[in-house]
Amino acid sequence: MKTGVATITLDYGRCPKWLFERMKTLGGIMSEIIIEEFGVEEFLKRLSHPVWFQTFGSLLAFDWNSSGLTVVLTAALKSAFQERNLGIYFAGGKGKTSRKTPDELLILGEKIGFDGKKYAQISKLVAKVDNSLIQDGFNLYHHSFILTENGSWAVIQQGMNTEKGLARRYHWQNSQTLIEEPHSGIVSDIFLKKVLDLTSKKSRQNREGIIDVLNNEPKITKEIEKILVRPQKSLFLPDIEFSWHPVVEERFDLKRITKTIEKAKFLQPKTIEELLLIEGVGPKTIRALSLASEVIYGAKPSFEDPARYTFAHGGKDGTPYPVDRQTYDETIKIFNKALMISKQRKLFT
Repeated sequence: MKTGVATITLDYGRCPKWLFERMKTLGGIMSEIIIEEFGVEEFLKRLSHPVWFQTFGSLLAFDWNSSGLTVVLTAALKSAFQERNLGIYFAGGKGKTSRKTPDELLILGEKIGFDGKKYAQISKLVAKVDNSLIQDGFNLYHHSFILTENGSWAVIQQGMNTEKGLARRYHWQNSQTLIEEPHSGIVSDIFLKKVLDLTSKKSRQNREGIIDVLNNEPKITKEIEKILVRPQKSLFLPDIEFSWHPVVEERFDLKRITKTIEKAKFLQPKTIEELLLIEGVGPKTIRALSLASEVIYGAKPSFEDPARYTFAHGGKDGTPYPVDRQTYDETIKIFNKALMISKQRKLFT
């Protein structure tokens, strides 16, 4: 199954400790009930659905339209699952914690007995795809990797666009391809006019051109320098219908890009995946190579934006009403009792 993207309001507030502890407790209980009734795979499937995830966070009384829902809910579930033996594990988080995800997966691999290197590489590649192949102006700052004992995985990561005051969340689950249209069921409040989307099927020839450029063009760094320093109007490309590309209005550190491209040429990546995993290859390098691929091979990339709730206990910000702590605690008791009854029934059946 492939999943999608959600766009929400960028929030700089903090979650009060009393709410986080309740989210951790009720979220843990409800997660265990779902796993008891439907299994680990179904729970993973639900987490990877952007609308269900948003609804779950709203049910636990977080702001329904807030970017903080992503960060706080994944942190609460990570903490809850560390205390419960349910066959599912969380790694990563916000900021510096997100960059430690591969190391956490390696440690989990040794502890549980799976190939930690494999999942660490998936983690790195998923982050690179949403930060470099999809260039929508949302810079990643949160990355959570969820893994089951049988090897199924999901990723929930989020980027911020401070100019628009919005955050965009990306969901993945067991994607067979990490490069071509790995998201579906996409949800977004806004659609951007120009998004360089190299994951689109329409960008397949452009992606292939990027690899060809690196492996077959001996003077590619000089060609890229010529392309990048020319004003847009001076680009004269016979027999090529050149589409507007945001890269032509951008200032580049040509020395740095040249160094990165020379490194990539030396390593001779055979696929986009291999290219993305080369240290130093980021959004600007990919934009420059995409433009070169279009200019040299006439291979156009896609510029279409790939992006395509409920209250039970109130909301942290008082919308639609302040959190009723007494009702919240009663809900925890009810669900906890239901979980105990469910476990007892299974013992006698």
